[in-house]
Parts: sequence; C-alpha cells; structure tokens
Amino acid sequence: MDIYTIIFLALAVFIFLRLRNVLGQRTGSERPPFDRAAARDMIPGKQDTNVVSMPGSVIDQAPSAPSADVVPPSDRWKGIAEPESPLAHGLNAVLLQDSSFDANHFVAGAKSAYEMIVMAFANGDRRALRDLLSSEVYDSFDAAIKDREKNELKTETRFVAIEKAELISAEVRDHTAQITVKFVSQMISATRDKTGTIVDGNADKVSDITDVWTFARDVSSRDPNWKLVGTGSGI
Repeated sequence: MDIYTIIFLALAVFIFLRLRNVLGQRTGSERPPFDRAAARDMIPGKQDTNVVSMPGSVIDQAPSAPSADVVPPSDRWKGIAEPESPLAHGLNAVLLQDSSFDANHFVAGAKSAYEMIVMAFANGDRRALRDLLSSEVYDSFDAAIKDREKNELKTETRFVAIEKAELISAEVRDHTAQITVKFVSQMISATRDKTGTIVDGNADKVSDITDVWTFARDVSSRDPNWKLVGTGSGI
C-alpha cells in the first residue's frame, strides 16, 4: 500500500474510536426514548395544547351531565323546580329524551343567549340573529330592523345586569323540547332619529325589563343548538 492509503486508514480508525468514546455502545439496559405524548397523557387534566376546541352553541348540553340514575329524583332539579311540580315533570320528559340535558347548564346558556340576542337586535346584526332564532322569530325581528332602518332610527342598548333567569315551563312534543325562561334584567335603552334626538327610551335611565322567552330543540337530532321560538313580556 502507498503512503496515502495508510494515512486514510489511520484517519478512519481514529475517527471510529473517537465516535465510540463519545456515543458509547448499546448494552440493552438503556432508557427508552422520551415519549412526550405518553408523558402528557399521564398528567391528570393535561391536554394537548395543539388541539383547538371548536366553538359550540350558546345553549348546548353540559359536557358531562350526571346520569339520571345517579341523582335521586327528589334532588334532580334542586334549585330549579319543586319535586312533582309541572316544571319538574316537563324537565323529566326532556331528560328522558336527552340524557345529557343539564338544567343549570341550560340556564347559564340561556342568559348568554338572551344578552346576545338583545344586543344583536339593537345593533341590527342579522347574521348573529339568524344563528340564534327560529325562522319565524327571525322574520319578526328582521321586519322590525327594516322598519327602523327605513325611518333612519338607531337603537342604543346597554346591559346593566340580568338579575334572574328562571325556568317556568318545559315540555316535549313530537321530539321537540321546549323550555320557557323568565328573564328579569336591567338595561339602558334609547332610540334616536337621524338628528340624534331621542324619540324613545332614556339614555340615562336604568329600566327594569321582564321578558318571557321560549327556546326549542329537536332532541332526536344530533344538533345541540337551542333556538328562540317565542317571545313575550311578563310582569
């Protein structure tokens, strides 16, 4: 062999020995590679931060409502309805058709929907209203908005508080659940003409408002959305 071949062989042996010292040898007792996914799953309550939750409906079902068999019938609607009352029987009918129904979760969602609908109507936001109202109620709201626009009127509304949201009736008819809620709220509302003059309401006065709204949902459908199907005022 010539001198160059010997030099290259010596260099190759030198590099091999250096790598052996740095990297070591596998003996069969090494720790397995770190599995980030497995480690994350072992931490209670830890979720993959790369998973994005999709937005849901305003009024939907509780993520983990207790089974009707676990809660005693006498306590099932505690704080919502008296045992054996018509409301309790109506809620039982809803629960019978949809085991994931949770009344407290529904009330929280109904309060959010109430404020969103009132504000969307005041602002003339038809897109938001279409997702929250039945077609019949939407047509009624849309007609009122068109009339307001025709007369160049603008409504200003501010919520102060929703003091109470109380379920007053519930029933299931032909796979459609209907729940009626009485809302007692405080808000400031005024309607101005094109010159800015107030023609209705008071921009500085807090008014007490009572509304009775009915929400409905097809319990035979996988769609969890409840929509407003009826409106009224109460005392």
